[in-house]
Amino acid sequence: MTRSARFVPLALGAVLLATGARAEDPAPPCHDAHAVTADAKPAATPDARVDVPDVELIDQDGNPVRLRALLSGDKAVIADFVFTTCTTVCPVLTGIMVRIQNKLGDRLGKDVTIVSVTVDPARDTPAKLKAYARKWKAAPGWVWLTGSKDVVDRVLKGMGAYTPSFTDHPPMVLVGDGRTGSWTRFNGFPNQGLILSRVDEITAAGSGKTTTARKGE
Repeated sequence: MTRSARFVPLALGAVLLATGARAEDPAPPCHDAHAVTADAKPAATPDARVDVPDVELIDQDGNPVRLRALLSGDKAVIADFVFTTCTTVCPVLTGIMVRIQNKLGDRLGKDVTIVSVTVDPARDTPAKLKAYARKWKAAPGWVWLTGSKDVVDRVLKGMGAYTPSFTDHPPMVLVGDGRTGSWTRFNGFPNQGLILSRVDEITAAGSGKTTTARKGE
């Protein structure tokens, strides 16, 4: 077995042990490309090209959400792309978001919004997203989004997360400045310290303060 093939189950086990979550649902297999990407060093792309379409999605509570309005304003935005029946890469990404949520504390929902968009809208109903969010102990301020396939595909294409087969979607995290519309793309599985450093830069700029970048955590 190659080192890259060993990485995903080991990383998943560590994340599930740390969070107490379990991958219970039967799932379409994630593509082997996930394991290759998972073993690569994450790369950050400042000023990433992101086109947020002005479309309506549905959150985990069944409420309509205008995506562009959600991702605009005075808050920093952290976005990832997952599907609830995935048993390999998506739980690792969600585990990163959980650790970020815990580090943010009461800043979540006030200064920062976390947004998870499903790449499998045909299966991920609002009820399934809500159950998944509950399993991971997602706090208020973490929004989970689904919708019709054509609308979700527009979102994924605009945000650089689309693949013809949802099981091949690239693992990545986007961090956006709601005031300026600028985005940083973190490919692979970025350390939460890198993401939080970018969030701190955005929120400090919004408040007119300076900040010292975090070291990797």
